[in-house]
Amino acid sequence: MFSLIAWLIFGALIGWVASKIMNTDAQQGTVLNIVVGIIGAFIGGFLINRDVTANVFNLWSVLTALIGAVVLLGIVNLFQRGRVR
Repeated sequence: MFSLIAWLIFGALIGWVASKIMNTDAQQGTVLNIVVGIIGAFIGGFLINRDVTANVFNLWSVLTALIGAVVLLGIVNLFQRGRVR
């Protein structure tokens, strides 16, 4: 149970930081930040070829998830607005 709560908090934090970087923070709430952070971790793990499902939180995992979340928000912006902010 603690692992799930930790992943939700981690996802929310990463999603929020990515939304600040991509300047989309005003458009999304906490739930979307969590979704972006968690999906971004998997995208980042795929792009960097790293397993992010391990129960290890370190700087590399944070950077991997952040890169994936920024890529995800860039793709969403591209489809919504026709350009990446």
